[in-house]
Amino acid sequence: MTRTVRLALLQMRYAGSRDKTLEATERLIREATQGDSGAQVICLQELFCDAYPCQTEDHCRFDDAMPLDGPVIQMMAGLARELAIVIVVPIFEKRAAGVYHNTVVVVDADGSVAGTYRKMHIPDDPLYYEKFYFAPGDLGFKPIQTRYAKLGVGICWDQWFPETARLLSLAGAEILLFPTAIGWIDGEKEEYGAGQHDAWQTAMRAHAIANGLWLGAPNRVGKEGKVEFWGGSFITSPRGEVVAKADHESETFLAFECELDEIDVVRTHWPFLRDRRVDAYQDLTKRYLD
Repeated sequence: MTRTVRLALLQMRYAGSRDKTLEATERLIREATQGDSGAQVICLQELFCDAYPCQTEDHCRFDDAMPLDGPVIQMMAGLARELAIVIVVPIFEKRAAGVYHNTVVVVDADGSVAGTYRKMHIPDDPLYYEKFYFAPGDLGFKPIQTRYAKLGVGICWDQWFPETARLLSLAGAEILLFPTAIGWIDGEKEEYGAGQHDAWQTAMRAHAIANGLWLGAPNRVGKEGKVEFWGGSFITSPRGEVVAKADHESETFLAFECELDEIDVVRTHWPFLRDRRVDAYQDLTKRYLD
């Protein structure tokens, strides 16, 4: 019997407050589960319920952080239980006084927490001052088993590193998910915008091909401060084909039926995992080969 999973990605803008954003998110989640869409696994965008905090180094923004069992997760757990869906929920986590993470909580279809991932690669770029806010993750790259599929989750900057996708794949992930907040900085879009967006999508299509896996990347939309989040959320097949894609502006969701049996078909035709020279890769653990 063919194993299939209906995957949906939500692409949204910050609605001006957490409460309004949560209301809009719930509406779109419910819509994604209806009719032909019939989503079983729904992935939200990075830090989904608040404005992206990292354009400035502002201590007041730590007030946005929340515990792993706080009201936002409880709300999503109730929704997951009611609709029998898996929800991938990215949050600004307060782990302890002075210890904060950029985190994903995966809520299973019965409302329980299936697993947690903390962002491993933390950027420090203009208007993306994440090192000020987030400690690096300490949970490693471990897929999370849910009712419908084994999910390999990274967050935004993680998606540029082939090691992320490879380690999740080797540990048995069936779908790679990269909730994202990426966009164009004021003054750069005209000259660099098309190339930046193309590089973002190409990097993740390459992960799907190299590892023979389904991959989804939901991104924010809307203008926040000096950043125009470019949307463009997409789902790609294990062959790297973009099978569903959103535009750069709309609040919407993408849904696609992922045939998990395709993973074995692709990997037996493109046997990259079989032909890896695991005896020759020791130097990958070094920073640089002088």
